Amino acid sequence: MPLEGVEPKEGDLIEFFRPVYQHWGIYVGRGCVVHLTDQEGVSSLSSALGGTAVVKMEHLDAVAAGCTYKVNNKYDQKLTPLPRAKVVRAALDQVGETKIYSIFSANCEHFVTELRYGESFCEQVDNAKTAATVGGGIALAVGVFAAFSTMRNKQKQ
Repeated sequence: MPLEGVEPKEGDLIEFFRPVYQHWGIYVGRGCVVHLTDQEGVSSLSSALGGTAVVKMEHLDAVAAGCTYKVNNKYDQKLTPLPRAKVVRAALDQVGETKIYSIFSANCEHFVTELRYGESFCEQVDNAKTAATVGGGIALAVGVFAAFSTMRNKQKQ
């Protein structure tokens, strides 16, 4: 699938739109990205909860695997990116390394934000944690209300 939007420059964050999640890489030039992926080279959810991953350099189209992708330096308004040459050098220096992988604390978005901004974070995980917290709070409130209503009905009888 084609690139959406502007052509990437070295050091840009590239967001790949998968059916269930977004995958991330760093553009390093000549049509290639460096990204954190599973050992088989398939950036999937097969080892989503944890395990190991490898840093690979691959062509944009190979990483996209038929999905659309775009330049998405969405944190540039909040954080100052490191110099592009430094980002690319740091990415290339890690190619071939095996890393601990955790969907919650060491995934592909954590990897690329650390390279570009010097800080590791993942908006997808933060949003999921917020949704889980809100959902848990609502479930708790419904449970308390149901228990209170049941107790009240028993007292009336």
